[in-house]
Amino acid sequence: MLSSLIAKEKITYIDLINNLTDLEGLALLPVDGEKCGQWSSYDRRSKYDEINDRYINWAANSDGNGIIRQENDEFVFAEMEGPGVIWRIWSAKAGDGHVKIYLDGNQEPVVDLPFSQYFNCEKEPFTRPALVHQTGSGLNCYIPIPYQKSCKITAEKGWGAYYHFTYATYPKETILPTFKRELTPSEAAALDKANEKLLHCGDSPVMEKAGEITEQKNVRVSPGSTQKVIQLKGKRAITSLKVKINLPDSPADRDVLRELALRIYWDGESKPSVWAPLGDFFGTAPGENKYKSFPMGMAENGFYSNWYMPFGSTAIVELVNDGSTEREVSFTVTHAPLSRPIEEFGRFHAKWHRDAFLIERNDRWPDWTLLTTKGRGRFCGVMLHVWNPKGEWWGEGDEKFFVDGEKFPSTFGTGSEDYFGYAWCCPTLFSNCFHNQTISMENAGHVSVNRWHITDNIPFTKSFEGIIEKYFANSIPTLYASIVYWYLAPGGVDPYESVPVDQRIGYCIMPPVYRVDGVLEGENLTVLGTTKGKVRPQKLHMFGSGWSGESQLWWTDAFPGDVLTLSVPVEKAGKYRLEMQLTKAGDYGIFQLSLDGKKLGDPIDLYSVSVIPFKIQDVGIHQLTKGEHKLTVEIVGSNPEAAKSNMFGIDYLLLNEVE
Repeated sequence: MLSSLIAKEKITYIDLINNLTDLEGLALLPVDGEKCGQWSSYDRRSKYDEINDRYINWAANSDGNGIIRQENDEFVFAEMEGPGVIWRIWSAKAGDGHVKIYLDGNQEPVVDLPFSQYFNCEKEPFTRPALVHQTGSGLNCYIPIPYQKSCKITAEKGWGAYYHFTYATYPKETILPTFKRELTPSEAAALDKANEKLLHCGDSPVMEKAGEITEQKNVRVSPGSTQKVIQLKGKRAITSLKVKINLPDSPADRDVLRELALRIYWDGESKPSVWAPLGDFFGTAPGENKYKSFPMGMAENGFYSNWYMPFGSTAIVELVNDGSTEREVSFTVTHAPLSRPIEEFGRFHAKWHRDAFLIERNDRWPDWTLLTTKGRGRFCGVMLHVWNPKGEWWGEGDEKFFVDGEKFPSTFGTGSEDYFGYAWCCPTLFSNCFHNQTISMENAGHVSVNRWHITDNIPFTKSFEGIIEKYFANSIPTLYASIVYWYLAPGGVDPYESVPVDQRIGYCIMPPVYRVDGVLEGENLTVLGTTKGKVRPQKLHMFGSGWSGESQLWWTDAFPGDVLTLSVPVEKAGKYRLEMQLTKAGDYGIFQLSLDGKKLGDPIDLYSVSVIPFKIQDVGIHQLTKGEHKLTVEIVGSNPEAAKSNMFGIDYLLLNEVE
């Protein structure tokens, strides 16, 4: 984001620090040669075959330890040509092994610290808590690290697992300083000032401009109608947009904030550049979820947006009511004259969608489109709303950003929560200047997360395609809705249309759970013992239907010869026919089952290419006394085609009394 600085003879470290809080500079169109990329530990099995135009192992998911190469006893994480700046460092597990940053060809690293000390606020200058922090088990560092010629990052053994280094590269004529950990007093003061501003971000103005005007408008909008909030003329920019509305208690507020929609038109355009449900526009959904971040939030006294929105002749803000009840909404709009020519600025875009422009290529599964656009501009942020009613972790998927027609993305992440600044599926809510988790129903139900790319925005000159992987199908259901924020030069292609209200509300429905009557659910059986391994319930809805209660009892981490013993309760003495349903999968073994020491037929091979339920309708007739009986499961081997994990899963037992 150095468009406003590149003309200077020399860019100082203080200039770079100022970019951390410069929302006006974010609106400047990128210059040729300005790029952003990311080195991460993504699974290197994911490749693009240029000859055959084919993506290989695109869903590979061992993302913790990918590197460029190994040199002697060290691992090479990243190599960049300058001039450039590292804007963000992230990890899920930073250890005591040293990570070293070499700049501009120097033989000695400018930073040589245990990886953990990049994030624990103990070593200068990585001590400012707004910029260096742990949120939801994720480790984040936003201290800028500039270099003029080159950057190389290596790590020693014991460094940990998972890393991101997000960096920007600038035109060759750009002059940048070479980072030093020992900041000058003025640099330290500037970093402290930025930290303080970001630490206490909220609905107070982030910038004050000469000629600034604030206008307050109360808007009543009847059902099925649209009301103009404000029309502005001249070469100006909206610098703040605030909204107050009296909402019903949750969850009734969710439909209200989805029935109302915000539209903004720039410079006489026929199609709005901003269209979003009113609540979603402010970065969290569904409903009102209070949080504070730098560009936007939901505070105690209303919703706020601090995005800088320039226009050359006119700006029209409208409120649409697609509900059945009249609503009254209070808007406060602050706008100011432009400080530089309008030609230097992009127009602000924000669009909400569900499943728009999905990737049709099978070799690109599980890519889910966040944004596709053409022209010159900057990708600046995203809010993702996940409806995940059946639980289990939804976010294995990596982010992937394809810039200017790239076939392989210049940003390739390691997991959805990693992209949003946290780690390890952590459901803890957090609020931060650049990334937030505003809703989390223990990953079962609604989840809402956002991330703002301020200094680490993605400039593009021709096109941008933003992807996040979505492993689980809508039918499970796991449903995504997203609003994306970007700047685009006039004449660029924004293909997103408004979404009808019947697709914005009413789709978050708790589905029924399939159950078989009268069975002993496997996940509820008492475990009497195991010679080795872990035994626990496992949800199975992500693999399809057919399991009673959509879960099973799962035995893992055991070996041939190991035995699992389960309690089978019998309520009254009698003669019973035993039925059961097990699970087959590619990493399941061969098992001998016995009841009270008597083998239940021959060993059962539970290998299958896919994960499927396997019903055994008859395991013999047994005379059983009232009380506890013992079902034993012994691992006796595995299919030659199976992965040698020897896993076992039992969905249910069924005792049918025989007269």
